[in-house]
Amino acid sequence: MSKYTLRRYLLFFISLFINAFGIVFITKALLGTSPITSVTYVLSMFTSLTMGQWTIILNLLFMVFELPFMTRKYFRESMRMYLLQVPITLFFGWSIDLSMEVLGWLNPGHYVLQLVSLAVGCVILATGIALEVKANIALVAGEFFVGAISRRLHKEFGFVKLGFDITLVILACVLSWCFMDGIYGVREGTVVAALVVGPIVHFISPMYKVLDRWIAPVGQGVDIATADASAGNKSVVITIAREYGSGGRVLGQKIAKQLGIPCYDKEIIEQAAKKSGLTERYVSDNEQSMSPLWIKNIIFQNYESSLEHSLSSKDALFVAECHVIRDMASRGSCVIVGRCADYVLKDFPHVVKVFCYSDIGSEVRRCIDKYGLPADKAPDEVRRVNRAREAHYEYYTGMKWRDVHNYDLVVNTASMSIDTACSLVTELAKV
Repeated sequence: MSKYTLRRYLLFFISLFINAFGIVFITKALLGTSPITSVTYVLSMFTSLTMGQWTIILNLLFMVFELPFMTRKYFRESMRMYLLQVPITLFFGWSIDLSMEVLGWLNPGHYVLQLVSLAVGCVILATGIALEVKANIALVAGEFFVGAISRRLHKEFGFVKLGFDITLVILACVLSWCFMDGIYGVREGTVVAALVVGPIVHFISPMYKVLDRWIAPVGQGVDIATADASAGNKSVVITIAREYGSGGRVLGQKIAKQLGIPCYDKEIIEQAAKKSGLTERYVSDNEQSMSPLWIKNIIFQNYESSLEHSLSSKDALFVAECHVIRDMASRGSCVIVGRCADYVLKDFPHVVKVFCYSDIGSEVRRCIDKYGLPADKAPDEVRRVNRAREAHYEYYTGMKWRDVHNYDLVVNTASMSIDTACSLVTELAKV
């Protein structure tokens, strides 16, 4: 086991303690607890066992419940992660009880103080969760259980997680009502914690970038200088944004052939499918879908976080493609077609950004001649695809797709041949 792996484990267990401390802080605000601990908190209120002890029992039960949802192949592949849940559960339960003792003094009597305590607890919990994702070394039992269900049922992790949390809250209410003649442990703080912790996590996550060099050796990841290992020379990455039917893909292939470097287009789909766990068909059909703007904060982090922690399939797809693009660019000179590559590689040195466009008539003719689109449907299809590409680019980058200021070279394939455009780009790349 390398020192970097050991450091990741250290960060992970530190994050578990921070999570436990945040959960207890939220609980001590007396406005309810987080959804994931609602059942254990309620059970501790009418039994002799502590919240931490019930956490251990419940998480071990999750491990048992996971088994029916795991195929033999999945179980073999996930054996390490599955067994790691035991020490993680024991440490997490112990951390909750220790935090309860440490925060024994916290007993806000005024509602305003309770709200302040709740807010502080949410920030602490978000800090721990962001660090847990940064470590990216294991999963707590609840997350592993949800992951097993979503994989077996082929449902998105986020939706399964939402259903899981709601089920726990309902169960906590039922237990409270049956054994304490009222609803205790589930209040407005439970809802607040469920709603605000996630956004805080996404705000905090980029700040952990300072840990990159400590948890990964220099030379790994996507933020490394792009020296061409084979030639020992300055590498160059050429990105091509293109209108549909303008010939951007053919242009990229010609440039790559002339320079003797790889051209990545369909290969990105294959690699993104592997990274995100999605099918190549899904990637191909949905890679221009839009997702929340905070996704772009994840793109530039120098680690491969478990995307399914908090992302839907479409979110995971976009982030996966970004990681693939940055990984490809870090290997050396290449041409990358589409997929917001100019934006994704904005912090890479020696990137030549090209925009390829044409007039609508030329694009329609190319789509009919080259792509086999029916003549009566081609104009609408060209406009539809270009609108989708424009919306996708602008939504993720915050920049205008057709703004010439975003590119080093803009070529009009209606007024020049693909060969001429290729010569212009290759000359620029040699500067």
